[in-house]
Amino acid sequence: MKPIIQLLHFGYHQAMSCIFPVAIFITLALTRVIEIPFLYRYDAILLILLGVQFLMYRSGLESIDEIKVICIFHVIGLVLEIYKVWMGSWAYPEPGYTKLFGVPLYSGFMYASVASFMCQIWRRLRMDMTGWPGLIPSLLLGGAIYLNFFTHHFIPDFRWWLTVLVFIVFWKTWIIYRVRTVTYRMPLTFAFIIVGFFIWAAENIATFFDGWKYPDQHETWQLVSFSKISSWFLLVIISVIIVAQLKHVKASLTNHDSRLK
Repeated sequence: MKPIIQLLHFGYHQAMSCIFPVAIFITLALTRVIEIPFLYRYDAILLILLGVQFLMYRSGLESIDEIKVICIFHVIGLVLEIYKVWMGSWAYPEPGYTKLFGVPLYSGFMYASVASFMCQIWRRLRMDMTGWPGLIPSLLLGGAIYLNFFTHHFIPDFRWWLTVLVFIVFWKTWIIYRVRTVTYRMPLTFAFIIVGFFIWAAENIATFFDGWKYPDQHETWQLVSFSKISSWFLLVIISVIIVAQLKHVKASLTNHDSRLK
């Protein structure tokens, strides 16, 4: 009976951590079938998602620090989206006033939703890590991964080499998480794979509801390539590096303030 109770608690915290991603899917689905008068669909999505973020903050579901992390990811994602659309990797064919270089501003929330999940689940499961490689190795690896999303259009794609580096750099890193009074752990790289897979599944839902379109989806929707799992795997690493580093910095500042009192 206890394992079932533990699983239910774990599932509850996972579900609560997915509120913002689920809100995105619901918004994409509803705006596909319900037309809002005098407002383009992309603009409506942006306004709704801003409203969701405001309500999450006001209700206490997200703290001001978590909002800051989400904003960072929104900018990181938007820059990448602008570049990828410019390179023809995918497109946002519908009109909208809130489009920048052909990319609707709401698209940054796709990346921000990953950060939202990371922040929520970190807090809810009282997560910690052992064997963290440190600031310099993690930031250098995260920067190389992000840069590769841009450079692989002109030079060879190093994603597989970077994937090997991920396993080397984080091979000693374990996630510690707590469900009620029980403490569990798993290898961080395994967590990367799990989250990357579920983001790929979410991407299929988003493209089905015309959140954006890949070139092979313009005529009819089809499953997103399995190769995208590796892209999301690497993107998750960037998000974990930033969130973990910010949590570490905040914990250090808190401890420092406590010693001063």
